[in-house]
Amino acid sequence: MGTGAPVTLRTPLILLALTNLAFLGMRLWPWPEVMNLPLNGATGIDPAVCLVAYAGLIFWIATTKDLAVKSALQAGSMLGLLAGAVLFAQVMFKTQPSAAEVPHSAVIRVGLLLAAGLIWGIAGLQGSKAGGSAGLGILAGLWSAMVSCLMACSAVLVQMSLATGPVPVSNDPWKQYEGLAIGNAATQSLVNSLNAATWFLLVGPIAGGVLGLFFGLFGQSEKN
Repeated sequence: MGTGAPVTLRTPLILLALTNLAFLGMRLWPWPEVMNLPLNGATGIDPAVCLVAYAGLIFWIATTKDLAVKSALQAGSMLGLLAGAVLFAQVMFKTQPSAAEVPHSAVIRVGLLLAAGLIWGIAGLQGSKAGGSAGLGILAGLWSAMVSCLMACSAVLVQMSLATGPVPVSNDPWKQYEGLAIGNAATQSLVNSLNAATWFLLVGPIAGGVLGLFFGLFGQSEKN
């Protein structure tokens, strides 16, 4: 890659996805017990599948030789790091035991999510201008969201490791959880963390693509 070549962060992002996957695998050991999680184990399997998909998509998308596409990816990469810092802060704030005591804590959490969404939209705007089409705005917004949501997933997995114990071993550990919602506190924390990781990995890129298109259209209208 030449000195002036666009930076897509392909290798660091693939390594981050695989590191998250390894971290998740260690956290859910022994793996046969994952099938005891809600939805026949899907609660634990879904984030793992998402991380594998991320690694594959990142490798595939960033191998492009199209300079316009690479420029859009660069815009998404740089702004994705900023949005990732915002989401990382959101996860850390939400998981603090004292967060509920902070005035307007829900507003703060939602505000941080909206700030990350705004950054994804700006990435779409920049990608659209750099690439010359609203379609590249979608790509830049989506890429930005993937970068930041991988960072948010890392924060969730770190907090999950610190806050919860081993995966429960029982003949029917989820009967109470699903029926009465009064299961073991560590178990509920584990499930909530896994759901949060999956939510970031799935919903984030969709929101990033939509916002990238919306802001990208503004970038094109400014040219006309």
